[in-house]
Amino acid sequence: MEAVAIENEGLQDQAYEADQIQVLEGLEAVRKRPGMYIGSTSSKGLHHLVWEIVDNSIDEALAGFCTDISVTIEKDNWIRVEDNGRGIPVSIQEKMGKPAVEVIMTVLHAGGKFGGGGYKVSGGLHGVGASVVNALSVETIVQVHREGQIHEIKFERGQTTQALTVIGETDHNGTTTRFKADPEIFKETTEYEFDILAHRIRELAYLNRGIRITIADEREDEIRSTTYHYEGGIRSYVEHLNKSKEPIHEPIDVLGEKDGISIEIAMQYNAGFSSNIFSFANNINTYEGGTHESGFKTALTRVINDYARKNGLLKEADTNLTGEDVREGLTAIISIKHPDPQFEGQTKTKLGNSEVSQITNALFSDGFERFMLENPTVARKIIDKGLMAARARVAAKKAREFTRRKSALEVSSLPGKLADCSSTNPAECEIYIVEGDSAGGSAKSGRDRHFQAILPLRGKILNVEKARLDKILSNAEIRAMITAFGTGIGEEFNLEKARYHKIIIMTDADVDGAHIRTLLLTFFFRFLRPLIDAGYIYIAQPPLYQVKQGKHVEYCYDDIALQEILERLPNMPKPVVQRYKGLGEMNAEQLWDTTMDPEHRTLLQVELDDAIKANEAFERLMGDEVEPRRQFIEENAVYANLDI
Repeated sequence: MEAVAIENEGLQDQAYEADQIQVLEGLEAVRKRPGMYIGSTSSKGLHHLVWEIVDNSIDEALAGFCTDISVTIEKDNWIRVEDNGRGIPVSIQEKMGKPAVEVIMTVLHAGGKFGGGGYKVSGGLHGVGASVVNALSVETIVQVHREGQIHEIKFERGQTTQALTVIGETDHNGTTTRFKADPEIFKETTEYEFDILAHRIRELAYLNRGIRITIADEREDEIRSTTYHYEGGIRSYVEHLNKSKEPIHEPIDVLGEKDGISIEIAMQYNAGFSSNIFSFANNINTYEGGTHESGFKTALTRVINDYARKNGLLKEADTNLTGEDVREGLTAIISIKHPDPQFEGQTKTKLGNSEVSQITNALFSDGFERFMLENPTVARKIIDKGLMAARARVAAKKAREFTRRKSALEVSSLPGKLADCSSTNPAECEIYIVEGDSAGGSAKSGRDRHFQAILPLRGKILNVEKARLDKILSNAEIRAMITAFGTGIGEEFNLEKARYHKIIIMTDADVDGAHIRTLLLTFFFRFLRPLIDAGYIYIAQPPLYQVKQGKHVEYCYDDIALQEILERLPNMPKPVVQRYKGLGEMNAEQLWDTTMDPEHRTLLQVELDDAIKANEAFERLMGDEVEPRRQFIEENAVYANLDI
């Protein structure tokens, strides 16, 4: 509170009058507060600019006027997006008295998505996309091929510098937009990453069957170029997601339309145990789910139970299969196109249209019921999978009883090896997960007992990617973690019950330490994902070297920093370099100073940018299939730094 008082000192005498109210006109607002429009000015926001322009071309394709889109990263990190759609209108827009293309590029909330005539379905609905990109670019050039002529208009930081001019003739229609992001806005980086762009473009090609999207990189001497084109649409997407698994049947497709809302669902079961359902609304990944996802889940559970009852696979005395049972080993993509999507929150990650749930439920039920009746062998496999999952669920429930804390007062229910902290305020509490008792000993002695808890793990935890929940819960180390965190697991998970808002993985800086770290991250991703989403998971960064010269001591984290320190220090007396192979080599004081003291430590927060990408990575590296893993190792061995 004191800080606030000091900050505001001297403001008391100033009157709060009308002249202090600022009105930001036109695109000034975007330049002033770019984060409101593109989320952030980091690398994420920079790549978002590309999507704003690409989405306009996709909308043209959804309207049925565009088949080819190409995205090119030019030299000096210019972006060029070309399509063969109708071309942005160049005629004069009455209200503004300017060509429509200029209005679209310079006025917020201007576009063809409001009136209902130009576009039936669109991802960008508030008409800010192109103008925002223009405002945040040093220079933007738009060329429109329309009605036999090439029209060109140029802008700088949102201001028109060349009025719309006819510069030549053409034999096709379409729009080309070129822009260069403004380094004044994107201070962190203006460098585009090919892989980030390629991943989303591939996703867009899957979600919009038949569209051909090319991405090219002209920055190097050798041009990289990839074209994505899938006639199978999301069916091909499901096959791609399941390629490192063991599918038990061909993908199932369900398509339908009702009340102007089109729904497309593709699904396939595999021999694994985890379920992966990804949903999209107008090409936007709704990773928080929403009404389309809940409609699908309800229908899936009901249809499978009805079929099992009718065909005597579930006896009268048996209880119905739960949603969790029928989703085991399922990979599904739900994609809906809605003329008026309502998203919950600004981020567009959860669909809120109430009617969608019913429509998805009805359309999917019909399609899936028909499939089950026509393919009894596959239907039987799906139900058998659900029945096995139900048996495992019952076993897991028994195992889960052990991990449940009956009340906060029952200290005995906490794992014996947990050295807990004295504070009961989760917001300030943190727990260190350390490997082995030797590191645990140093950590226990060096910690601040008030807010730091230590949980030592013996050896490597189970690889959860290859096991079912009942087996996972019988693993003592995993049980100890779930009990210590207090959130529960699976359907009982409750983020509010988390006992620590910082869960810090602290392992040795060697190959084994990296392996344990990966096993823990796999476990968090598969079973305690909301902890990652909430930003509660961290990785400690213990130093690799200690440099000592007389009484002067410094720590560093890599060989480059070590070299810098050695060059900086005088030659005499000779500096002594200690290499830490493991945390256990540090005494309690050193561990506190370097890795645990909030004043001096470095923590890496684990963030989840792209769930589909993360899911693929865990499957490839931690799953049963050996071949994808071998391929990955062969491709990346050159980058490995094995400290053996």
